[in-house]
Amino acid sequence: MSKNQEIAKRVLNLVGGESNVNTVVHCATRLRFNLKDESVAKTEDLKNDPDVIQVVQSGGQYQVVIGSHVNDVYKELLAQSSLGNEGHEDTASGNGNIFNRLIDIISSIFTPFLGAMAGAGVLKGFLTLALTMGWLAADSGVYLVLFAVADGLFTYLPILLAFTAAKKFNTNQFLAVCLAMALVHPSINALAGTELSFFGIPVILGASGYTSSVIPIILAVFVMQYVERFFKKVIPNALQIICVPLAVFLVMTPLTFILIGPIGTVAGNLLGGAYNSIYGLSPLLAGAVMGGLWQVFVMFGMHWGFVPIMMLNLSEAGGGIDTMMPMLLPAVMAQGGAALAVFLKSKDVKMKGLSLSAALTSIFGITEPAVYGVTLPLKKPFIAACIGGAVGGAFVAFSGAKNYVFGLVSVFSLPGFIAPDSSDTSGIVSAAIGTGIAIILAFVLTLVLGFEEGGQTKNEVIEAESKKEAGSENGQKLVLASPISGDLFSLSEVKDDVFASGAMGKGLAIRPTDGSVYAPVDGEITTIFPTGHAIGITSNEGIELLIHVGMDTVELNGEGFETFVKAGDKISKGELLVQFDPELITSKGYSIETPVVITNSNSFLDVLDLSQENVLHGEDFLVVVK
Repeated sequence: MSKNQEIAKRVLNLVGGESNVNTVVHCATRLRFNLKDESVAKTEDLKNDPDVIQVVQSGGQYQVVIGSHVNDVYKELLAQSSLGNEGHEDTASGNGNIFNRLIDIISSIFTPFLGAMAGAGVLKGFLTLALTMGWLAADSGVYLVLFAVADGLFTYLPILLAFTAAKKFNTNQFLAVCLAMALVHPSINALAGTELSFFGIPVILGASGYTSSVIPIILAVFVMQYVERFFKKVIPNALQIICVPLAVFLVMTPLTFILIGPIGTVAGNLLGGAYNSIYGLSPLLAGAVMGGLWQVFVMFGMHWGFVPIMMLNLSEAGGGIDTMMPMLLPAVMAQGGAALAVFLKSKDVKMKGLSLSAALTSIFGITEPAVYGVTLPLKKPFIAACIGGAVGGAFVAFSGAKNYVFGLVSVFSLPGFIAPDSSDTSGIVSAAIGTGIAIILAFVLTLVLGFEEGGQTKNEVIEAESKKEAGSENGQKLVLASPISGDLFSLSEVKDDVFASGAMGKGLAIRPTDGSVYAPVDGEITTIFPTGHAIGITSNEGIELLIHVGMDTVELNGEGFETFVKAGDKISKGELLVQFDPELITSKGYSIETPVVITNSNSFLDVLDLSQENVLHGEDFLVVVK
């Protein structure tokens, strides 16, 4: 069995098996599952898998980040299951809130042909560069042949959208494609901007027709799923092979041209107009926000919400000009700049190798290795990259750089910033300068701010655990649950020299998001201060823990704290120990940052964290190796 087959088998098993999967697609680096029940998936086991970079639950999707070879893993996953079959129905289309469902629909429709679109976009950009530089003539055979494939995808985009939308909405893909072909048929395009009559009902065609359009065909296929299901119910099985397609065509074609198409066109114009209005108010602010937060949007899957806007801008109805993509290039490349600084500054051999490869992949628009493997776990480099992206994005937006072709945001996007009908190269120049600013700023800030290498990556945790197991008599791993929900950070960042120095022992600190403290282990309360701010626990395995809620909170004399246990009580993992009022504590001027320390760390081989950014109470938190 090949490595990709093994990865696919493990991932499918850990997400709950084929029976727990409604749909699965992939993008440049991650498998995007729509699961029936996300609680069934073994998320921590997936995160600890050495071939999985990260797991992201966002936008109604369960995303397993694999890396640039995700397509090979995806193929093996389909080969080992029936998930790619026509009959595998997406039963979750109604699950989740409206925002999550919308993000899921957009990503499922656009992801399957994103690679083809990116390739065509890059080719179109380079053809424009070739014309501008005089390398090719517009009437040469080389240019015409290559331009046909580069521009063909965008001209007949509704056909691709129809195919993937039909799969998402679980309706006949070939009927949907026929409907899209009608929208972009040459005889219809020739009448663009005029009015037709269908049995006396006016048919309004936009000035550019429906070529390169996005929303009309998606809405049409969405409606078609119900029309097809209706006719399948009322037409006898023996006649369905001919009569169902005929009935769908007779109903959906005029309905699309008379009602759905114009509605979709208006909706697209409103969406594009809203974006352009915001951009017009302050390009500088728009560039700073998009450049600074783009990688955050990507982490949570929210970036899919911007894809239709970029495509609408690039359509003929949108003027064929997009201002959003140039703002995003600095954000992507800044992650590579920060990763390169980590490569130079880090003293860890593994981190050097990871950061160098991550910096290189960022050039090609693949930032997941840099974000999840380098900058985000180290925290400060990620912040530095976001700052660099904000400054670079603001510069690019202020300079008025524009994009004319769609594709992945990478260094290969630059030729697409040259206007195809002129030799104006100011867009590519300003975008290159803004991107350079972002890279240099992220690089310098990372070197200046530094980073804490005390935390271990997921693979290092697994490897360290394995080595310690092999070298110890018992090789026992004791897993502690988090006592509090919140954001995690290193003890060295705690604003208290005793905890920060590690003198009290190894552990982690939590910035709480609520006011409850739960037992992280089965054991006994060895001490609890009358003020309720500090709890000492000894687990049944002999682990001695100290949970210290806030800094200097002893001075509150118990105000804002309520205890539910006393010294000597036997406790069970997950039992409520203390409740506190975070707002009251902070209003009194005290920090609620909470160290959780193994005070007898020297009695064990090691105490390992799981490289998490945040945690819910009860989730795996620390691993103590005996």
